[in-house]
Amino acid sequence: MSDTLNLSTEDVEAIERATLKAVAPERVDAIDGWLLPMDSGTVGRAHSAVPLHHGAHDPSLIDEVAQRYKDAGLRPVLRLPDVPAFDAWWPALAARGFRREQPTLTQTGALEGLLCLAPDTEGVSLEPRPDAAWMAMFLGEGLDPVDGASRSRALSRAEGTLFGSLREGGQTVACGAACYAEGWLSMHGLRTVASQRGRGLAGRLIRAMALEAQRRGIARVFLQVDGANAPALALYRRAGMTTAWSYAYWRLPATATTAAG
Repeated sequence: MSDTLNLSTEDVEAIERATLKAVAPERVDAIDGWLLPMDSGTVGRAHSAVPLHHGAHDPSLIDEVAQRYKDAGLRPVLRLPDVPAFDAWWPALAARGFRREQPTLTQTGALEGLLCLAPDTEGVSLEPRPDAAWMAMFLGEGLDPVDGASRSRALSRAEGTLFGSLREGGQTVACGAACYAEGWLSMHGLRTVASQRGRGLAGRLIRAMALEAQRRGIARVFLQVDGANAPALALYRRAGMTTAWSYAYWRLPATATTAAG
């Protein structure tokens, strides 16, 4: 289970709204206490319903949410926090055929920790649009091209986002996106060329993102990271990031979606 005691209800809502500004779905619908991002791409956060608070929610909402996605021609997906308020949802979701997938951690921290990751920002630039080299790296080795293209489209629609590149010898060796929204800095798509990992390049990139947040008067940061990504978690731990809550995607299998109409 997760601990959200250090975050207010307003903080949770701000993080979820900022997340959708960063991954920018094609459209966002809403019902009471929920955001329903609608998107035909592969980015999970851009096409999964998410609650705006971690208090009690009636499990009967499952059917309403699922129907809204089916009406839009999309597979029903819910991105749900692992908190006690949703204990009654797990059996209700399983009974409807939903499957829990992709455990992910929402981590939060203060800018001071990010600034300590590197002594300087040598070679880093932050731009309002991704250039060709940024895109090439983001879509490069080890990333599924369809998924990568979908992610880049979502990021390019993002509000309040700057695209960070770290260049050495004319080559982009690290990249990532920083979104400044809802009073938070959020970081997305951080990547380092495989042959250059372990040199602290990500720390320089993150420091530049944090300095820009500081300039804007933003003091807090969040990110979402795969719970199995040990190298990333080690980096974020050094920056003082802690897990505010974990979540997972509850997806209705494609066959079940078809059968349900």
